[in-house]
This record gives sequence, C-alpha cells and structure tokens, in this order.
Amino acid sequence: MDEEPPDSASAAHPQAATRRLERQMLTTPAIRHLMTLDARGELTTAHVRLVAQTLDLHIRTVWKRLADAKANGTAERPGRTRFEITEDLRVQLAYHRGNIKSLYEALRAEAEEDGGTAPSLATLYRAIRRDLSPGDLAGLRQGMPASRGHDPHLRRAPACRNEEWEGDHKQVPVWVLAGDRLLKPWVTWFIVCSTAMTMGWALTPHYPHRGSILAALRSALLCDDTHGPAGGLPQRLRIDRGRDFLARAVQEALGAFAVDVYVLPPYTPHLKGSIENLNHAVTSMFFSTLPRYTGAQRLDSRHRSGENDPPLTFEAFVELFGQWVRRRNVEHRLAAHGDLTPLQLWNEDDTPLREATPEDLHAFLLEADRSPRKIHGHGIRWRGRDYIGPWMTGRTGTEVRIRYQPHHEDTIEVFDLYTHRHLGTAHLSDRADPEQIDAVYQARKERAQRLRQDLRAAERKRRRRFKAVTAPVPAQVAGVMTRKAATEELRTLRAPAHPDELPENYMPRRLAPGAGWVIPTTPRETTSEEDSDES
Repeated sequence: MDEEPPDSASAAHPQAATRRLERQMLTTPAIRHLMTLDARGELTTAHVRLVAQTLDLHIRTVWKRLADAKANGTAERPGRTRFEITEDLRVQLAYHRGNIKSLYEALRAEAEEDGGTAPSLATLYRAIRRDLSPGDLAGLRQGMPASRGHDPHLRRAPACRNEEWEGDHKQVPVWVLAGDRLLKPWVTWFIVCSTAMTMGWALTPHYPHRGSILAALRSALLCDDTHGPAGGLPQRLRIDRGRDFLARAVQEALGAFAVDVYVLPPYTPHLKGSIENLNHAVTSMFFSTLPRYTGAQRLDSRHRSGENDPPLTFEAFVELFGQWVRRRNVEHRLAAHGDLTPLQLWNEDDTPLREATPEDLHAFLLEADRSPRKIHGHGIRWRGRDYIGPWMTGRTGTEVRIRYQPHHEDTIEVFDLYTHRHLGTAHLSDRADPEQIDAVYQARKERAQRLRQDLRAAERKRRRRFKAVTAPVPAQVAGVMTRKAATEELRTLRAPAHPDELPENYMPRRLAPGAGWVIPTTPRETTSEEDSDES
C-alpha cells in the first residue's frame, strides 16, 4: 500500500517561518531607504508598492511603518520591555554555581521581603538563554576551563614537515599486567603538526620520568631502519607545562640542537590541538578495543563490561601499541589533506631534513656523570657495579666519561675523557637473574604490607567518629563509654602492681581480738620464740 503524502501545512511550516524571519530582517533597511527618498522629496507610491510586493507585505503596512519611522526618527522598531540579565544577576548566578532554580528562589525571597515582584521561572530561563552565551553560562557554573570549551580556535597555517612538533604525556585507560601488578601505563610521544605523523613514542608502566622523555625524543629524531623513515630535528616544539618536560636535561638537549621550545600555559589544550587530537584518536580507535578498558560500558553503578577479562601483559601491550602507531602512519587517510596518509604527506614534502648523528644524540640526549672513570680489568666501575663491552679489549687504563639514560642504567655510553669521542656501549656485567629479582621484590612487598598494616591499625586507633545530628548542636563523639567499661580498660592497661603493694580489697583490722582468738604468727616471729626457749 502506498504511503500517505505528508501534510502540506506542516511541511511548509519551516519554510514559512524562514520567509517570515527574512522579511523581518529586510523590512528595517527597506524602510530606512524609503525615509531617504522621502527626505529628498523623491518618494512615490510606486516605490512603496514595490517594497510591499518584494517583502510580501500589504501596502498600508509599509505606509504605517514609514510613518512610525519618521515619528521616531529611526527605522528600527522599538523593542518590547522585557526582563534582562544585569551584572548583579550575573554575580548572583555565579554565587549559586550557575543553578537557575536556586537563583529564582533567592529572587523570590528577596521580592517577598521587599514587597516587590520577582520574575517567573520561565521568564528567568528565557532571559538567561537570550542574554548569556553558552560559554558564559558554562563559566558561571564550572569555571574558566569549561568556558574556553565554547570558544572557536583558529587553525594554524599549513607548514612544511618538521617545522612544528607537539609533545605530551597520556595515561593509558587500560589495565595492563606488569609483573604481578595491574597498572595503567603512560605514553610519551611527539607528532609533527603539518602531516600528523607520529615521530616517536615511549611507554612506561608508571608515571613518565626524564628518561622516558629522552627515549621518546631519541626515537623521534633518528631516521634509521628501526625508527624511520620520518625523523630529523624540528624547528619548534610545543609542550605542556609538565615538570618532566621542563627538566634541565631536555632543555639542554633541544637547545643544543637549536630547537625553539614553547612551554604552553596550563589548561590550554587548544594550543596543542594536534597532539590532543592524537590522544582522542588513540583512545577511541585503539584503547577502547582492548580488554580491561576503564571506559567500557557500565553494567551497574559498580561494574563495567569486561572488567573480569584476562589483562594484556605489558610486553603484549607495547607490541600492539607499536603496530597501531605504524598502521596509523601508513594507512590512516586525512580528509583535510587530500585523503592522503601521514607517510604520503611526509614523502611528498621535499623540505630538506636537519638530521642529528647518533653520536650527537649520545652527547645531548643522555645524562652525564660528573666524575671521570677508568677502564680496569673488570670493565668500568660505576655506582658500585661493573660495566663491560667487547670494545674495551686493549683499553685498560683509559680514562673515560660516562653518559646514561636516567632510570635505564643497564647500559651506559662511554666517551673518551679528552677527545670526547664515542667509544662504545657498556652493559651491566653481573646482572641478577629473574629469580633473584623476584625474591627481592617479594621481600619488599612483604615489608610494605607489614608497614601498611601498622599504619592502618594506628589510623583506626586515631579515628574518632561523631554522631549524626538533625539540629544545630555541638559535635558529639559516637560510642560513649560506660564507667564499668572504662574501669575494665584501665585495669587492663594499668602497669603490673609492685609485690609489696596491698590488694584493692584489703581491709585493715579495726578492733582488738577477743580472749579466745588465736592470732597467727609469721615464720620469723616463731623462729625468734624458739631461740628464746633454747636459751
């Protein structure tokens, strides 16, 4: 059966409303032009009739609007008197945390006290929608960061490759198994703004440190087979105001390569939109597909979908993350750049690269040990451990200087003390096996558990609970103790009595014994009487 045609009146209603709005917008300038013709003495009925036909108005309506405009001296129609949001009301709305109903109750209470009238709740809502922008209302409710979310932001002009980089930290919203612990790793990465190419990244099971930033920078700058094909030194780098990114080692490394570092003010993610877009993309396209994703759908108020799934190991997560980054660089097509991939954009840009040699990276992207070292028969002694490498053959007695990556001290880079030439990489010679490392971690875990139990027990003894009240009375401690309970606890806590101390129920003798009473004697007194009899 054929469907019935839609109602013509309802279908034409949006078009009629649009024409009505357009007619209202064009009426004012048309009346203004008729006033100009009338002032020159050139106004005719033909002019008024033409305007009426164009605006779909009656000719008498146009004559009336022209008469009102000449009487008022302006073509603008006087607006109706309506309730408006003043500066005082803005302050009151901010005082009530942006709650319109709470502001309405306060205005009504004030009007009842002063004997005036308060606007209705609907009038207040209409005035706020008309006089306050969504950004102002969000700012009055949640503050400046929420207000900035309603501001438009300009796009930066297209640039060549390696002209601008952006870097950031992000905590991965996925529980990953590292050893015997469940944790959420952190990713540190850099992206080139012009091509959306992910230049380098580094993952750490805990909050990123200076070493993870240097590792990510190193992978971003290198152009070898492992880290390439994209690489080279940027001209500018925008980073967050994180204390790790502001480490002295990173500043010295980038400054030595003549890279301008722009430290952005806090709470300004719109100033590094490329890396923020990458953070959102990796969450929606990759992290959300993994097991133990913390943003999964809720089953109830406490549980989420898939929270009991077996988690990924840290090694497996790193492998999958690296595959996603490579796939995004090679396969993801950008609609704003002619449907090309980041790698295609990179290869089509013929801007020459400013590359850094691995020796320079060893020199500037590693921390330097202040004291010189010497190669001896067991290698290089550093921080109570020996490091050795095959290139040390025949170099016993050579004075060297050590550079290392923070928190990754299983390998060190060795340089000649006088010529500063890179000699080679040295590895930790006597490294503990996995069983010994697990034993150390288990001992540390047990000690931490004992200490945690002691602290919790002390906190329970320190905690004081108060009674719930329904009237404005002073706070009362919950769990009132009776006199009997207090006496019992004091008896258990009291120090042990001295042997000569009399018992609590001792009662001294008050009256003299009778004639027939036998008074017991102590052994000492008996001994003294026997001695007197023998004498």
